[in-house]
Amino acid sequence: MGSDVSPSPPLLRFAPSPNGALHLGHAYSALQNQRLAESLDGRLILRIEDLDRARCKPRYEAAIIEDLAWLGLHFEAAPRRQSEHLDDYSTALARLESLGLVYPCFCSRAEVARRSTARDPDGAPLYAGDCRALSRRESAERIARGEKAAFRLDMRGAISAAPAEIVWSEFGEGADPVERRALPADWGDVILARRDLPASYHLAVTVDDELQTVSDVVRGRDLLQATSVHRLLQELLGLPAPRYRHHRLVLDADKGKLSKSRAAPALSVLRDQGVSAAQVRAALGFGGGDSGGLRPVLS
Repeated sequence: MGSDVSPSPPLLRFAPSPNGALHLGHAYSALQNQRLAESLDGRLILRIEDLDRARCKPRYEAAIIEDLAWLGLHFEAAPRRQSEHLDDYSTALARLESLGLVYPCFCSRAEVARRSTARDPDGAPLYAGDCRALSRRESAERIARGEKAAFRLDMRGAISAAPAEIVWSEFGEGADPVERRALPADWGDVILARRDLPASYHLAVTVDDELQTVSDVVRGRDLLQATSVHRLLQELLGLPAPRYRHHRLVLDADKGKLSKSRAAPALSVLRDQGVSAAQVRAALGFGGGDSGGLRPVLS
């Protein structure tokens, strides 16, 4: 197991993507980060995860900052924007390439879906590894011809290069940790970068958390299983492991996770309807008093 991060004082981060408006699920996660930072006498920073330039827009970032200020959240210094630190991700990718653990993949999403019957923990088609056997010469020639390539982690090789057992300290929403065993093989050969995306979520957050000396990662349970990939990358890159705290999710009326794609009510819409920040906080369990009729389901 990688050595735990133990900066003094503890450091936490809230890391939204500016590809839409914040909703109650984001508010719950941000407030969980704030509560823990205060209880640990720690620090709280804001990271803007804006690598997807096609979907991330400055207007969404401005709205995120406005919503967080309305909720009463305060962060140290200016936010770190992933789009301003591409060299950090390139360096990490090059390190993995030097270990022989990265290969270019020329398969389209449609091809991956057509050839796969298995699914990863997120429910996406599990890549069958078709391009893993391509020679370096053939891959280089195809890239030189302008073929689009994604760069994948050779999961079998990565697991062989890492410690036999990888674990992490998982607190959930409690005070006492349990040791969880990482199962990165469930994810197959994950994408680390593409020509139009300099780093995947997996690679970028692993690098950012180390560079920002994040001690405690507080995020939703929907990312619990992704931690297996992050812990594997930390071991391969020689990075310390934060403590992880995966919290409950805010659900909609159909018991589905609130999301931008499901048109979850935005905080700005609630604000325009006359709902106060205090009511939002009360509805989510961060203070008593009137919840303004909000009755979010947490699970």
